[in-house]
Amino acid sequence: MKALLIDDERLARNELRRLLAAHPDIEIVGEAVDVDDAAQKVAELKPGLLFLDVQMPGADGFSLLERLEPPLPAVIFTTAYDEFAVKAFEFNALDYLLKPVDPNRLIAALERLRAREAAPAGSASPLSVSRLTLEDKVFVREGDRCWFVPVKSIRLLESEGNYTRLHFDDNKPQLFRSLTAMEERLDPRNFFRANRKQVINLTWVEGIEPWFSGGLLVKLKGGLKVELSRRQAQDFRERMSL
Repeated sequence: MKALLIDDERLARNELRRLLAAHPDIEIVGEAVDVDDAAQKVAELKPGLLFLDVQMPGADGFSLLERLEPPLPAVIFTTAYDEFAVKAFEFNALDYLLKPVDPNRLIAALERLRAREAAPAGSASPLSVSRLTLEDKVFVREGDRCWFVPVKSIRLLESEGNYTRLHFDDNKPQLFRSLTAMEERLDPRNFFRANRKQVINLTWVEGIEPWFSGGLLVKLKGGLKVELSRRQAQDFRERMSL
């Protein structure tokens, strides 16, 4: 797998290079020293894996993830934070490595990566290489909170002007992309435009009721309800073979 090392400290990059030499399946295709440099090299080199420093001059590693178009590469954070601070985002990252990097922790992180890569492709879409599959993740940041959100856990997307609000788990953060832009990246076999302002994940549909003027009321797992107009209801029936 192609990997990009992103860290403003040359010694940290050199140490990662040394440790990764023991893992020939990881090909280091480049290095970057800040967010602007990294964004350019991600676009040029198209790595499948980022070793990403959290704190860098000018902008932090999270800012880079906000700038990248999904689907994102796999991300392993490298950070000087102590373990207590890291726990705030540990659950949402593929993995993290505390500096100085422990070789055994690196091995564990790469084993997690290999296990994920070896998993069945599942519902990957053949329609376009840029489509997000249910197994992909999108990076979302709202204030000081950050998530790597599995697409399959997003049950509803709602338009709010030029932004999109995502509903997943008990969270409802905004993604700084329009609903139309997000819809273009979603697999239409899994997501459906319910109305002008809402897109639903079909795998979350729990129940359907007749609604006014020939429309439908769709109930999603978790309690959310979405109205479909008569026109969209007809498309929905065809999609769901009702």
